[in-house]
Amino acid sequence: MKLRGIHHITAIASDPQGNVDFYSQVLGLRFAKRTVNFDDPSTYHLYYGDRTGRPGTAITFFAWPGARRGTRGTGQVVATSFAVPRDSLDYWKTRFDKHQIFHEALPARFDDAALRFTDPDGLMLELIETVRPDDVDLEYETQVPRKFAIHGFHAPTFEVQRSRKTEDVLGFLGFDVIAEEASRKRFSVNSKLTSGCVDLVERADGQFGINSAGTVHHIAFRCADDNEQLNWREQIAGRGLHVTPVIDRFYFHSIYFRESGGILFEIATEGPGFTADEPAAHLGETLKLPPQYEQHRAEIEEVLPPILMGPKPKTMG
Repeated sequence: MKLRGIHHITAIASDPQGNVDFYSQVLGLRFAKRTVNFDDPSTYHLYYGDRTGRPGTAITFFAWPGARRGTRGTGQVVATSFAVPRDSLDYWKTRFDKHQIFHEALPARFDDAALRFTDPDGLMLELIETVRPDDVDLEYETQVPRKFAIHGFHAPTFEVQRSRKTEDVLGFLGFDVIAEEASRKRFSVNSKLTSGCVDLVERADGQFGINSAGTVHHIAFRCADDNEQLNWREQIAGRGLHVTPVIDRFYFHSIYFRESGGILFEIATEGPGFTADEPAAHLGETLKLPPQYEQHRAEIEEVLPPILMGPKPKTMG
């Protein structure tokens, strides 16, 4: 049994409006779900991805207005990376210049060109070119031409002080080492999927990061269904790791545990997905609440800041 790759990556933002503008208008991702943090319904939980925010494409944010800036460091996902088709980076450099977003080209990583930049909260992001991007659903309106569009995740970077135990956990989850250069190792559960890969960097002298705005809160991997998830939970507990009970996130079910290097891992089911409570054509347009909070909608909506969508972009082929 092995995991199926990345399900989603969740980070922390401060201003919800700035977050929506950046990920939907600048990066051209679909605003796939507007809901609340199930553990703190006074704050948003925002999701972006392909047309339906399917697993492998979904980046999500806990939006805490006024949150202080966090610090990247060991025990974190220090760079969230997206896949783009080969020969796309010149387009993105021009786009970032237009939007006054600082960016820098990185040395080729495992022979793939890469571009680094940050979001409005300082979250480290990368675009990595690939000759074989994942098959995602780009049938939605965006200003980004489809031939340059983001195709889900590509090998986010984990940073730990000592890598051996983290490597052991990745191996247990079904990841194999497929490449290595300098201090970076690439692991994969499916070498045909960029969203099936993660990179691990050991930094013995690194300082532990501090979670707040501009940092990744956790990374989620996907499993097929509830039965498989329960099997994973039993095996994780059997290794002496503290793992949560199954938690119903409405759009998927989740278990969480912290691996030995300090990174918070989640294992989430593939479904039911974001179309469980609204049609694909209207994802992200209105606030959706889990059933347990629906009776408190008026109070919740009064507390949450409004989110305005930008001008409707034209479709680009």
